[in-house]
Amino acid sequence: MIKIRLLLAEDELALAHIVRESLEENGFEVILCANGEQALQKYKNDNPDILVLDIMMPKMDGFEVAHRVRETDKITPIIFLTARSQPKDVVAGFESGANDYLKKPFAVEELVIRIKVLLSDNRLLRTSKPPGESHQIGSITFNPLKNTVQQGVNQWTLTSRESEILRLLCKNQQQILSRKNLLETIWGDDSFFNARSLDVFISKLRTHLKADPNVQIITVRGHGYKLVW
Repeated sequence: MIKIRLLLAEDELALAHIVRESLEENGFEVILCANGEQALQKYKNDNPDILVLDIMMPKMDGFEVAHRVRETDKITPIIFLTARSQPKDVVAGFESGANDYLKKPFAVEELVIRIKVLLSDNRLLRTSKPPGESHQIGSITFNPLKNTVQQGVNQWTLTSRESEILRLLCKNQQQILSRKNLLETIWGDDSFFNARSLDVFISKLRTHLKADPNVQIITVRGHGYKLVW
């Protein structure tokens, strides 16, 4: 079996070694980096399947590493590890290209699950998605297997989390999908932190779907969202 190659950038050495050992016990091949510059160089040299980045690192912070990666790579999943959880930090994280955001302190088991979820939406663990599944949203074609939305010759790539949210909205098209349902299905709980993350993803999806002005994600205040066209 080919191991998933994971790049872990964490400057707290004690935590870094604990997390690395736990991830290796779960079958991952871990590339450990102590700062942002090293992480970026290792990313270029070793081609990892997923990046797990601390935000506050010497030489180059996690936001900058993610931004540099996303200049040429829109696919490889990125998870941030951080003690910062203000809404502005969450927004900054996703705007720099992150797919997920895990607040310290965290259980390694939760990190493992989040890694598997992100990879299952890309190219490594696709067994839960039937081949060829796609959705027509007005004039836009959404392919959750490839994480893309397309209108004519124009195509946009979604993050794994954006793709999963849109897939659930499509399955419940023309019906209200509750925020609680979305949060518990995708994040596992409906905490304030996760709710703020959901708001960011919904905003980004609306931008992607503007290609067809008839397609809307409507906010039903106090209930949830409805995808209509």
